[in-house]
Amino acid sequence: MNMIKTAMLIAFMTALFMGIGYLIGGTGGMMIAFAIAVVMNGFSYWNADKMVLRMNGAVEVDERSAPEYYGMVRDLAANAGLPMPKVYIINQEQPNAFATGRNPENAAVAATTGLLDQLTPEEVAGVMAHELAHIQNRDTLIMTITATLAGAISMLGNFALFFGSGRDNNNPLGIVGVLIAMIVAPFAAMIVQMAISRTREYSADRRGAEICGRPDWLASALAKIAQAAGRSVNVPAERNPATAHMFIINPLNGQRADSLFSTHPDTQNRIDALMAMTDAGGPPARPHRPEPAPRRTSGVPGTGNRWGRSHDGSDGNGGPWG
Repeated sequence: MNMIKTAMLIAFMTALFMGIGYLIGGTGGMMIAFAIAVVMNGFSYWNADKMVLRMNGAVEVDERSAPEYYGMVRDLAANAGLPMPKVYIINQEQPNAFATGRNPENAAVAATTGLLDQLTPEEVAGVMAHELAHIQNRDTLIMTITATLAGAISMLGNFALFFGSGRDNNNPLGIVGVLIAMIVAPFAAMIVQMAISRTREYSADRRGAEICGRPDWLASALAKIAQAAGRSVNVPAERNPATAHMFIINPLNGQRADSLFSTHPDTQNRIDALMAMTDAGGPPARPHRPEPAPRRTSGVPGTGNRWGRSHDGSDGNGGPWG
C-alpha cells in the first residue's frame, strides 16, 4: 500500500512540476519540465538520501567511533526486525534526528550532537526507535523524494518571473500564469509536503514506542526537543527548509503550531497520544534499556565536543555515548 501511495505522490508532484512548466513556457515548457522531473525522480530514488545527509553535514560513525550510540541503534533495529541502518551524527547544537533511505536495506539514521548531549539515554532510545519506525513503515523514501521535488518546485516558481514574462514565450496565461507559477504551485507543494509529514508522525510515534517498549521515553524526548528547538537555530535546515518535515521535530524556529502551515503535528498532541498508550498498559514489546556508559576516549569524527576526541586530537570530557 505504501508503494502505491508513493507512486501516486510522485505522479502528483511530477504533474505539478509540469504544470509550472506549462504556465511558464506553454507546451514546450511542460515537456521540458516533464523531462527534468523524470531525471529528478530517478536521481532522488538513488541519491536523495546521500544529498540530505550531506546538506546537514552528517558524519557516519560506527561501533568504534560511537559505541553506545551505534550499539543502541543496533539493538533497537534488532527489536524491530530491521537490517542495521547506517548511523550518522550531525554536529549541531539543536537536538533533533531524522531517517532517510529508499528502503530498509538502504537506510540511515542521523542524530545531532545536541540530541545526544541533552537527552537521557532512555529518551535517545525513544527518538531513535521513532526514526527506525519511519524506516519500517517505508516513510523515508516518500519523505526524501517529496523534499527534493518540493524544493525544485519552489525554485522553479522563483525563476518563473524571470523566464516566464518575456514577450516571445509560449505562456498561455501571460502574467497571470507567471503569478500562479510563482505563488500557487510552490504553495501546493508545501501543503502536500506538510500533510505527508503530519500524518506519518503519529504512526511513527506509536510504532517507535512499540520498538523501544516505553512510550514515556519518546514523550519525554519530544517535550525536551520541542522546547530546545525554539532556542537554537539549525542553520542547515534553515537553508534547506524543504527538508524540515524529515526531522522528528520541526527544526525551523517558530513553527510548532498544529495548523495547516505546520510541518509537524502539535507536540503536546503527540505526547498525549503516547501517554495514552502508557495509561493503557504500554505496547506489547520488549524494552531496550540503555546501560550507563563508561567514559571513553574515542570520539566522533568531525566533532570537537564532549563526545570524545576534540579537533586538536586531545581527549574530550567523555559523556553518555563516547
